[in-house]
Amino acid sequence: MANILLLCICFVLGILFRKSKRFPENTSQVLNSFILHVSLPALVLHHIHEIQFSKETLLPALMPWMIFTVAGIFLYALFRFKKLERKTAICLLLTAGLGNTSFVGIPLLETFLGKESIGYAIISDQLGTFLVLSFPGLIFATVADGKEWQIKTLFQRVFTFAPVFALLLAVLSRPFSYPTWFIVVLQRLGDTLSPLALVSVGFLLNLRTMKGHRLHLVLGLGLKLIVLPVITILVYRNFNTERLMYETIVLESAMAPMVTSTIIAIDRNIVPHLAGLMLGIGIPLSFITTYFFLNLMKAGIL
Repeated sequence: MANILLLCICFVLGILFRKSKRFPENTSQVLNSFILHVSLPALVLHHIHEIQFSKETLLPALMPWMIFTVAGIFLYALFRFKKLERKTAICLLLTAGLGNTSFVGIPLLETFLGKESIGYAIISDQLGTFLVLSFPGLIFATVADGKEWQIKTLFQRVFTFAPVFALLLAVLSRPFSYPTWFIVVLQRLGDTLSPLALVSVGFLLNLRTMKGHRLHLVLGLGLKLIVLPVITILVYRNFNTERLMYETIVLESAMAPMVTSTIIAIDRNIVPHLAGLMLGIGIPLSFITTYFFLNLMKAGIL
């Protein structure tokens, strides 16, 4: 619970910093740049290098790919029928289509299901959510401005993005052991991601902007916190999986929008106020919705 309390404190601090007017207007952009070029690459270099691959990693790892695909198809249909603008659809895809499977997900799972669930959560986060963000997610973020990109240019933008470069480096370095001092440095730098991200989102969050985004916010949060978890239940209950794995997968699918994908949407000006609202409102709301799904599973209803 200490991690969740830390997130709440950092989020509130961001709001207070903005209201105090003692911080420059571009504070959020500066924090986002540090996160994307330092904090996140450090986290990737550490976790991807250490993670163990096996057959058991398949089902938790596939869940984020599935919900991103389902969300993408649904939002693309709304875009094609001119119900959503391109940037709005991509903003919702980056927030509703990707879950906070680590920074909020792991503390909640430890509280709800115990430490035994954390292994499945890390697999879902590192082999699922993060890889989805690194490749299809980042590609959508790159083309959000509506310009036509050549494949060569698009891949250059993706593979020169610091977290993706760190991902490739972590995979290539797996045969070698990191020195202890390097692991400590990566851990310390990686630990800055979640607090700084919540400060950034809190600084950007302005509930006065909700009026212009109310319908999109309801659509995005309804999709992320209710519809996609229900779809996950319908799919995964057909597999003969360990009960703890099943419950972990379902709860991970029901988590709030991903911090990093929200930061990317904000950093690239993809409807930033909507992205901030999705995360700022989605995190506290997800505490309620995940608890609801947990009780339905414990009661044997799901």
